[in-house]
Amino acid sequence: MRLAAAVLFLNASVVGANELCAAVSGARIIAQDDENTYLGKVASAYDSDSIFNEYDSYGSEYSSDSIWNEYSEWGDEYSSVSPFNKYSSTPPMLIKDGEVIGYLSANKSMKAAVSPSMLKALCEDEL
Repeated sequence: MRLAAAVLFLNASVVGANELCAAVSGARIIAQDDENTYLGKVASAYDSDSIFNEYDSYGSEYSSDSIWNEYSEWGDEYSSVSPFNKYSSTPPMLIKDGEVIGYLSANKSMKAAVSPSMLKALCEDEL
């Protein structure tokens, strides 16, 4: 519910980037595949599990576990489980405190979703 309000804010420009970053800070990113694959978390670039840490598995553009690797299942714009697929109805979930607070998705029609590119632009230096 927290992100739902915070993300809808983003689409409607009701609140600012600080509120979005605070809402998603610490959220785990879980794929909607058969294994519910862990794809890292939204955290400081100094955290080894952070999608903003370009030197570790979840933030590196070369890692098969990273959403930033456009050649991996998670970064391919055509993969049904990728946050970059503009038409996917099964993008990665953002989970915080054991509940789904939103989705990481480029699909503009999806409610409670935030684009991974926008998340990076707004929050990478804020966390």
